[in-house]
Amino acid sequence: MGEFSQKISKVDRKELLAILHCAFAEEWLAYYQYWIGAKIAEGVERPKVEAEFIEHAEEELKHAHWLADRIIQLGEAPILDPKDWAIYAKCKYEVPDNADTKVLVAQNLAAERCAVERYQEICKMTENKDYETFRIARKILKEELEHEQEMENFEADFKYYGN
Repeated sequence: MGEFSQKISKVDRKELLAILHCAFAEEWLAYYQYWIGAKIAEGVERPKVEAEFIEHAEEELKHAHWLADRIIQLGEAPILDPKDWAIYAKCKYEVPDNADTKVLVAQNLAAERCAVERYQEICKMTENKDYETFRIARKILKEELEHEQEMENFEADFKYYGN
């Protein structure tokens, strides 16, 4: 699978696949963090936070799909066992043991900032060396930056309305 894809990449294959597996695991954890947060959210701006979390969850799942496809093109299978996500991920999943929207937003903001760092790292690694991986990482980075901004907007709204 992906024999030519493997040949045209000018990035160390082992290093590239390691970071792609890391990002793949992080996307699944981010998906779940947003999805479960939407289900349990309580408090200030709950309907808006819930809707935003569902939208972000769907986007994180889409990112995992793109990364899985790229990992397969590069000759490996994506992480097959969900219990391994926490092992591979450097951006950690925060258990939403407090359903307050302010706490959930803060947790997701921290996760988005970590994701931004991950995709900047992948872009830097692949720029002018692996166009397809760079294109995917850049596209995901754009969405992660939007997610970060949306979480920051919620925090600003909480402060503005004194909540």
